[in-house]
Parts: sequence; structure tokens; C-alpha cells
Amino acid sequence: MTLDDLRVFAAVCEAGSLSAVARTLTCSQSAVSQHVKRLERELGLSLLERRARGVAPTHAGRVLYAAAAAGIGGIDLALAELRDLRDGGGGTVRITTGATTVRHFMSEAVVAFRERFPEVSLEFQTENSSRSCFDALTANEADLAWITIGAPVRGTEQRPVIELPWVLVVRADDPLASRGTLGPADLADIRHIQLPENSTSRRHLEDHLSRQGIQLTSTTSVADWDTAILLAELGLGHALVPALPALDSSGGIRLLPVPVLPPLSAGWAVRQWDALSPPAREFANAIAESLAHRAGPLARGTRPRGQS
Repeated sequence: MTLDDLRVFAAVCEAGSLSAVARTLTCSQSAVSQHVKRLERELGLSLLERRARGVAPTHAGRVLYAAAAAGIGGIDLALAELRDLRDGGGGTVRITTGATTVRHFMSEAVVAFRERFPEVSLEFQTENSSRSCFDALTANEADLAWITIGAPVRGTEQRPVIELPWVLVVRADDPLASRGTLGPADLADIRHIQLPENSTSRRHLEDHLSRQGIQLTSTTSVADWDTAILLAELGLGHALVPALPALDSSGGIRLLPVPVLPPLSAGWAVRQWDALSPPAREFANAIAESLAHRAGPLARGTRPRGQS
């Protein structure tokens, strides 16, 4: 059974005629018939029945046609995309990430990538947690996922790109604003703005705070880091967040380092690095290189391990 056999068989089912397909393919009717007979011999079933005018699929033929018709279209699209990749054409890169990731981690690199590869289609899919990003990968709905690096997830590979120290975001007029760095005792009395419940960053933070014997109190919770920072600027509490590359202390906030907390790692997750398409690999590299330039020593490296 070959792909050509299935293509010809599907065409016969749609046309209802061996001779019509032969004319379309510019071959003999006998050649068309041989494709069908090869399938029938392999399956041990009759796939076509002759009628007064042409042919029609048997029950077995209808089963095979339904599967072939569904699969051939997808295969043709994939082959066309692979030819584009081989010949240096377009292609699509599907990225799943959190709501604010592009702003903080990718903005400069996305612009540079678009200038270098104008024919590549970029599809961004927003998820509300690293777990949802992993789900999109395993469902083959994304090629790359930008995540907070955490425990291994079966069927995926993680590559750290950048390390993010923790900072406490406070208003410029907050009593803590004049401090250089903060220790465990300083955190005990903050009005904590709580990070998303299911987020890797919150689990990371709570694990390390508990080791320091610190239990934070909170009356405010948010869905993302940006909202936590905004609420801190409004004076509604204090935000313990990673020091994002685009975050600075201009305006009404101050960023106070919290060296007692180990940095948070962020980076890429994929199903398999070696199986990434060339455009996806170029995109992953572009983000890593941009962050290495912007973050300096905070970056783990200019290129995720395992890519070239």
C-alpha cells in the first residue's frame, strides 16, 4: 500500500469512474485499476463495485476512503510546508506563552525575527499557566512554549534561557523604598500581593519562603506579574516578583533585591529539540540571544542547549 495507491483510490471514489481518473492523471485505465487492485490484494477485501455507469465504493471501500480523504489533505499540507522549509521558504511557528511574556521577554527579538524572516507565520497562543503551555505542546497545538522552568514533564524537554532574581516592588514613598536589599525579617510584615494559585512562580516562592520560616499574609491576589506590579504602584500592597528584563524603577516604584530567594528560571519547553523546524529553532535562538544581550550575566546562555 502506497500513498499513490490511496490517492488514486480516493480520486476514483470521488469521480465514480476509472476512466475519468485516468484522463485526469494522463495514464491508462489499466494503470488506475492496478492501484485499486493492489489495495484489494493487501486488504483481502473488495473496495469497488461496478455499476451501469462507473463504479462505487463498497462498504469496505467507504471505510478506507473516509480515512484516506481525511489523511491525504493533511499530508499534502505537511509536504508543502516541508518543501518550503527545505527551500528556505516560509512555514509557521506556533508559540504558547503567558499573557505578558511577549512584552517582557520577546518584544525586541520578535521585531528582529520578522525582519529576517518575513515569510514565516507566527502564531501566539496565550495560556494562564506553565501547565497549560505543556498541555498545548503535548496536544501538538504549539511548537514552542515559554515557561517558568520547573519539575520535568513527561514527553517534553525544558531548556533554561534566563535567570530572574526576585525583587520586592514598592511605591517610591513606601517606608521600605530606601532599603538596599531585603532579608527574611523584612518580608515578614509586607502586605503581600499573591501570585496566581497554580503558577510555578508562586510554588517556587512559597517553597523557599517556608524554608526561611516566613509566612506571608495577603488580602490581594492577581492573575499575572504585571497586575501585581501595578497594584504595588497604586499602594495596595507589595509585589514579590521576578526581575523581568523590561522592568525598571522609573516612575513611582522601587525594586528592592531579595537575595535570600534563589532566582527563578525561565526558558523554552518543546516536545523534542531535534525535531523542531528550522524557523522554530531560529525563533527560539533569537529570543535567547536577545535576552542574553539585555540581561547580561542573568542570562544562562545565548542559545538553548541542544540547538544549532
